[in-house]
Amino acid sequence: MAVSNAKERPTPVLQPGRPADPVPPEATPAPDKQLMPEQAPQSRGRTEPEAESQTESPHSTDEAIDDRDEGADESGPGESREQVMVRRGNRRRLLRQCERVLLLDFATLSMPDWPDNFSMAAARRRRDLWLFSATLAGAVFLCGIPGIVPAWVAGTGFGAFVLIALAGVPFIRRIFSSKPSYMELLLRRQHRLREARSHINHLEGEEGLAWQCAMMADFNPALRSTRFSGLVNLSEKRILAKSLRRREHFRLYLIYMLEAEKAYDRLQAGYFEDHQHAIDQGWLDGGPAEDASTQATEGEEPEDAEDAERPET
Repeated sequence: MAVSNAKERPTPVLQPGRPADPVPPEATPAPDKQLMPEQAPQSRGRTEPEAESQTESPHSTDEAIDDRDEGADESGPGESREQVMVRRGNRRRLLRQCERVLLLDFATLSMPDWPDNFSMAAARRRRDLWLFSATLAGAVFLCGIPGIVPAWVAGTGFGAFVLIALAGVPFIRRIFSSKPSYMELLLRRQHRLREARSHINHLEGEEGLAWQCAMMADFNPALRSTRFSGLVNLSEKRILAKSLRRREHFRLYLIYMLEAEKAYDRLQAGYFEDHQHAIDQGWLDGGPAEDASTQATEGEEPEDAEDAERPET
């Protein structure tokens, strides 16, 4: 018994040239004892390298790869069929609501020929000079009526007044100068404001485009900026077009629409990805009949989605 115990649990022996053998924490199994089938892969995994275990069990590796591929195909990006279809329907409805953003006219809202303040100041100075000259010539003529000034001075004043007054007529003034008058610049500003307001009224429609575009903030966080909150509130109340008075307001609306256009492009790309994913998974047939039916509903989902998607027999 002593000999068998010594074989089963060897004692550390110090031999010349190497350190003592460590004492095993647990008794090792007898050499003649065979491992159970359930324990063999575990002991092999603890003693052999990972590459050898993969080569010795090709069937288990292939099964693991197949299971992983099947799981990726079933879950896709980690979403079920219902989640993808609901998200696809919401994006399609949002695209239909915000599609008027594509009608944006950049030139109308940016107003490239808007008269600047320097031009307005120069035109006002010319207008004041014209008024002063006309007033002075008229005063000289009136002074000549009671005889305060000589008649020839009064006649000269009358002639100067007539010439200055004619210089204020638009088609005569354009003969001598091509610069617009102050009144023309004011009329141009008012005309540009009316065009921009009419274009915004066309874009907003009856539902309020800016308010609907605020729903695309997930695709462009710039739409959540506080400087656009006033526009969104006015659009929700359907009074945005007639509330814009200054050019700065129209330019702010233009910036908002440009950000909304970026969000619309990203939303459209996401919708196409979901649509293609649904076709790849076999949830949609991808034919034109399905698109025509979705456009005919105008955003209304069928009561029974499964019956709507089931092909007619």
